[in-house]
Amino acid sequence: MQQINKFNAYDNRKSKRNIFTKNLTPGKSFFAEELVRIGGVEYRSWDVSRSKLGAAIKKGSSQIGIKEKDLVLYLGASHGFTPSYVSDMVGKEGFVFCIDNAPRVVRDLVFVCEERENMAPILADANHPEEYKELVTKQMDIVFQDIAQRNQVEIFLKNCDAFLKKGGFGLLALKARSVDVSRRPSDIFKDVRRQLEQSSMVIVDYRTLEPFERDHAMFVCKKK
Repeated sequence: MQQINKFNAYDNRKSKRNIFTKNLTPGKSFFAEELVRIGGVEYRSWDVSRSKLGAAIKKGSSQIGIKEKDLVLYLGASHGFTPSYVSDMVGKEGFVFCIDNAPRVVRDLVFVCEERENMAPILADANHPEEYKELVTKQMDIVFQDIAQRNQVEIFLKNCDAFLKKGGFGLLALKARSVDVSRRPSDIFKDVRRQLEQSSMVIVDYRTLEPFERDHAMFVCKKK
């Protein structure tokens, strides 16, 4: 098992679709993922075809920025699949604030968070950071967004302005078809790049996520 760059994800070259994280809750599997024990350490397999963050890491993004002890604001947490791996990456001294506005999926998210002391579910609309500013009271090291809405970039920048510390990393998993289904994804990605370059963020890594996610791209930015 080989550690991938500086963040706490690991690669097994034999697997084309999985990476691994050290399991923060040994013996517990939340999404039917395989648990692998090597040298006394238990790892969780991470199917990157189910995760934009996982896909970006598998495709070689070296600027993800997530590390131990980080505070993370995760927008679009859904059932908690990818947030649970972020929880592994930041460790016991880090924390993941998980935002989603769908009551049904937040109910599932609650069950994951109950087993992981470094995760908290928040039922709120990421369009309105003021709804959770009293819960997210510290400046974040990381803002991660996976929200398939037309105004994805606006939501991302609004939350980075409100919560991301200077020098922190913002990760935008962009779904082109949710922005405009009538346009070519490559053109949308160019427009988004221009929007980000005109903001308080500097793009440090960009890549499309094929073959794991079609018409998706990951923008990794650093706050000026």
